[in-house]
Formats: sequence, structure tokens, C-alpha cells
Amino acid sequence: MGKMLRKNWKWSIAVLLLSGAALAIEDPFLWLEDIRGASAIQWVETHNLSTTTRLEAHPAYATIEAEARSILTAKDRIPGIRKIGSLVYNFWQDADHPQGILRRTTLSDYETVSPNWETVLDLDALSQQESKRWVYKGLDCLAPAYERCLLSISDGGKDAVVIREFDLLTKDFVHGGFTVPEAKTGVVWMDADRVAIGTDFGPGSLTDSGYPRQIRIWKRGDSLASAALVFEGQKQDVTVSVSSILGQSAVLITRGLDFFTREMWVLDRAGSLRTWRVPVDAQLLGITRHSAFFSRRLDWMLPSGAAALIGSLVSFPISSAGELDPAGSRVVWQPTPSSSLQGLAVTRDHAILNVRENVRSRVFRLRQDASASSGWQLDPLPIPASGLVSFTSAWEGSDEGVLTFQDFLTPPTTFLVDFATGALRKLKSTPERFDASSLETEQLFATSFDGTRIPYFIIHPKGMRLDGAHPTILTGYGGFMIPMTPFYPGAVGKIWLERGGVYVVANIRGGGEYGPAWHEAARRGKRQVAFNDFYAVSEDLIRRGITSPAHLGIEGGSNGGLLVGTAFTQRPELFGAVVCSVPLLDMLRYHRLLAGASWMGEYGNPDDPKDRVFLERYSPYQNATAGKAYPEVFFTGSTADDRVHPGHARKMAAKLESLGYPVLFYENTEGGHSGAANLEQRIRIQALQMTYFADKLGLSVSKF
Repeated sequence: MGKMLRKNWKWSIAVLLLSGAALAIEDPFLWLEDIRGASAIQWVETHNLSTTTRLEAHPAYATIEAEARSILTAKDRIPGIRKIGSLVYNFWQDADHPQGILRRTTLSDYETVSPNWETVLDLDALSQQESKRWVYKGLDCLAPAYERCLLSISDGGKDAVVIREFDLLTKDFVHGGFTVPEAKTGVVWMDADRVAIGTDFGPGSLTDSGYPRQIRIWKRGDSLASAALVFEGQKQDVTVSVSSILGQSAVLITRGLDFFTREMWVLDRAGSLRTWRVPVDAQLLGITRHSAFFSRRLDWMLPSGAAALIGSLVSFPISSAGELDPAGSRVVWQPTPSSSLQGLAVTRDHAILNVRENVRSRVFRLRQDASASSGWQLDPLPIPASGLVSFTSAWEGSDEGVLTFQDFLTPPTTFLVDFATGALRKLKSTPERFDASSLETEQLFATSFDGTRIPYFIIHPKGMRLDGAHPTILTGYGGFMIPMTPFYPGAVGKIWLERGGVYVVANIRGGGEYGPAWHEAARRGKRQVAFNDFYAVSEDLIRRGITSPAHLGIEGGSNGGLLVGTAFTQRPELFGAVVCSVPLLDMLRYHRLLAGASWMGEYGNPDDPKDRVFLERYSPYQNATAGKAYPEVFFTGSTADDRVHPGHARKMAAKLESLGYPVLFYENTEGGHSGAANLEQRIRIQALQMTYFADKLGLSVSKF
């Protein structure tokens, strides 16, 4: 290994200089950023073999792998459905279909114990036929017949997709139909013979972040290169995207100025373009035939004169041509100190509002009511308030949809919702995957450095002795206004919780648990706030006697990988194990790697001297040094990740090794940013990670 590092040292320096990165330090591991370079792949394969050989030899591995397999491939999982035309569709993966099948049935048949599914597309067969590992990414079908669709598939699970026109009647690809080569493409129907598309049209057509910056109208039979340009953003934008609105009678074009601000235009079928004059930080949450709903990251004085607090839900009347009526703008819902928007689901004429109250869901049907001051009446839906409600789908062309309820000890249950009346009908429930009779869930609060109360959920054995000896996994995220909410931890429950382990979910700032202000508190130069909140939760668990540093492990992926990577470099004395998945770690080069430039609104710009100061303070890759008591870290990644560059994890592992620290490293060859392209890969990664935690945190082998 040392020879490989020395061999690539000069090459790394040269690449660093050629890259234009104004770094004040040399990077001897830059060669590991060559994603599929021979030396880098040899390094990955060597580490993969070392890691799997060690963990698969652990006495508990076989049991852990078998339990993960049993749960992840169970035939009695709830098939998530989406209604297309008169039928409901489901994408399904199991042991017989690791890549998956797209299948369909009627709603009434779906509600039976054993539905009679009809296979529409077999991804395993297609993968074998075309010598690819196709991963299903979605289907956009043309209203009102819903027979012709734009199918998105990805080779190995990357964000970049191939688009092919697909016929649901013949269950086959359309000969000579719309086909788009691999790219980070956005495409929607305008009519049967035209689509609005943003893709890689060649040099100059992408942003610095690698996303489309042009929108064109492409006519059937014409070449993609000849498609007519209707909109173009700037190279420094994050992306320019398209979506269907108003029952596919118009297209919404969104120009992402950065990750959190945008401009919006409506393109009608005649090709006319109209701007929506709303603040650039206004986030569009949904559109019915009559209203467009927004939320904003600042207080908002509406054109109608109404005042909306930060994070409020606001409605604007919208015409059939897509024009907004500013004079009719209304405040539909406003947050409290303990509540925030979780989401909005819309159908043709109605909407359902999902609210977080201390990180738990409350759900309301929105009903227009001229007698109400807001113009809307909020009717609560009879959903338990202990967990998470999420909308699996709101069905286009109807007023129905599916929502799912779950919490840490309650398996998911799905309900059919009539958006017009608020009526619920239970569809299906997942069987229990672990014995929860001896477990309980609590919501506790830790006090952070500035006195802020940080909530966290803990799942633990009833009557647990507070002796500091419980193997505990703590997870968090703390970024991009994404909340950590209750969920049913099937495999973790079976493997970890049933055997006396403790599982903790931290709701630190930077996430969206309490709305935009909770996120803003840890954005850009305030990122250390999120890390300090995480330490506060860790210290609270130790102070209460729930666990101790030797028994406390942390896990996080993507931005959560940055969180745990920073945590073990800043506070190694708190943790006995770290799983760092598909992470950002080199915060001085992240903006030059794949989609990294799109996140400068969240983290800052390393090329700006002012931003560079605060990024340098915490960037895990630059701050890893010799002579610290770092735990042995387990890094996981994906060669096919085209969002967060696999070089982050590779370089960090290599640097730690060069400093004399032991590390574990496993990089899946497929899977994109999710880290796994199919069930077999998910099973293996979960088995490796849980075996690592069991080994490092002292979960007794005798319990397996």
C-alpha cells in the first residue's frame, strides 16, 4: 500500500495544480479522486477485501446477514402504489427480482391478501439482455389516457438516467420513440408529440454543478440537437428544471440560483412564457387547479397585505393559464415555536397539510371556506400523533392518494385518503419485524452550548439500568432543512434492539425539524452549531447513564457523513465506533467534485477567502492529525455515486492510514448515492455495518 501512495504522490500534486484549486496545502491522495482509475480501483479492491474478510469472519455476521436478508426480502412488505389511469402500479424487489419489476393490478385486487399482479417491465431481464445493471428511477405518463410514458432508468443507480418512451398497453418500448442518452435529465410531456426537456445538449449546456441549464421543446421525429431553445439559465446556477402543472396543460420552469433560491416561469402549450413574481426564497409546495401553495424562509408581507411568519403556508389563486393572482394571496397556516411544515400533498382540486409538532406528525385537510379569515378551513385527519405520516402518492387526475403512518415501534400502515372529504380507508399493514414488547420509545432533550433544547428520540429496553454499559447507535443529519423523523427500523430492530441495543435519532439544528429558522441556525459559517448539538446529545446520553464512550457509536450518510466525520475528528473521546457513509469530508474541494458546486448555498464557497476560514476550521479531511484517540472508522461509499464523489471517503481513509490509524473501508461498485443498486447490495452493506457496531460497541456474541 505504501508503494502505491508513493507512486502517485507527484501525480497528485500535478493534478492539484492543474485543477486550479488555490489550496495552500499539498494533497498526496488526490489520485484517489480518479473514480475508475486503475490505481484507485486497485486501492478500493484491496480495502474491500480486507474489510469483508474481517467482518464476515465475525461470529455474529452470518446471523446478522440472515436476519437482514429475511426482512429486506420479505414477501409481505407493503407494496407502495401509484395510480396511473384506472390501475395501480408498484415497483417491487425481492430475492427473485433483485433489480426489480414494475407491475400493476386494480385497486380492489390490491386490497386483497394476495393480489394478482401483472408484470409490466422486468428490470432483471432487461439488465441481462443489455448487459447493464438497470435501476428503476420513475415513470411520467401522458394524461389523460396514461398509455405513453417516459421511463427513467439508471445504469448502476447513478443520478444520471437514460430516458426511453414506454407503452403501457404493449408493455414495451416505443420503436422510434423519445430516447435520451445518459445524463442528469429532466423531461415532461407537453402533448403527445412534444416534450419539454433539460439535459446535456453538449458543450455549454450544463451548469457548474453538472445539471441542465437549458430547456428546449423537442418534437417527435426531430433530433434532440435540433430541439428549440425556450429558456436558458446561467453557468453558475445550480440547475434549470421542468415539471408538469395544471393537469399537464402547462410546464413550470424553475431556475435554481442556489440550493435555496429560485426563479419560476410558466410555459404554456402554445410556447408562451410568463414569470411568477414571488420572492426567490419562496418554495413551491404544490399546485391544484385553483391554487399554488408556497412557503418562505423569511417573514413575508403578502401582496394582499396579509403578514406571514417565516415557514408559513401561503396560497395564491392561479388561473387556468397559469397566472398567479397576487391580490388573492392568503396565509393558510402559520407555525408555532414547536411546529413546522412537514409537507403538502395535492390532487386536482384539494390538498392535505402535514405538520410537525415537536417532530411528530399532525395532518389536516385543506378546504376552501370564504367565511374563514384565511380563506381555508383546516380539518384534522384521525391519524395517531406519535409518529410519522408520509404521503406515498397523491394521484394525478383524481382526488385520492395514499398516506403511510409509522413510528419506531409500529410497522407502517397505509391508508387510502379521499382528499375531498378527508375520509380514510386502511389498505395494508406491515407485519411486525421484531419483538417490541420489551422496548419503549422516549423523546428526550439535551441542552446545547447556547442553551437551546435539542430533541432526540431513543428506543431502548424497558426498565433499562442506567449503568452506562448499553451499546448505543446514534444517528443524525443536520443539514439542507431535512428533518430526522420517526420511522420503523425493521432490520435494526431485529438485529440490534431485540438484543438489548439502544438506538437514538438526534434532531439537531441544520435540519428542518422546527422549520427554516432551525435550518438557518447551522448554515454556512454557523455549521459548527450542528456539530455542537450532536455533541450535546452524545454527552446527554452519557450523563444519563444510558451509555458511555466505549459503547457509543455514531452513523451518518452524505451530509450526515460530514457530521460524523467532523464529530470523530473534533471529539474522538466521545465515540467508540463510527460508520461514515457516502460522505462529504474534503470541504476545501467539495465544490469541484461532481455535484458539489450545487451545495455552496448550504456550506459556503471554498474559493471565497471569508468562507474558506470557517470551512478550514472543521473540514474533516484537513483536520485529521496524528496522535489523536480516533476510533476505528468504517467508511462506505459507491463507485457509481455521481452526486457525492467517492474520493471523499477514499482520501480520508487513506490519510488516516498514513497517520497510523486503523480503518475499515468498503466501496460498492454500484448504487449511486444510495450506496446500493439492489436488495443483495443493501443486505450486504447493512450486515457489514451492523457487524461492525456489534463488534466495536460490545454487543455480546452470545446474544446472536
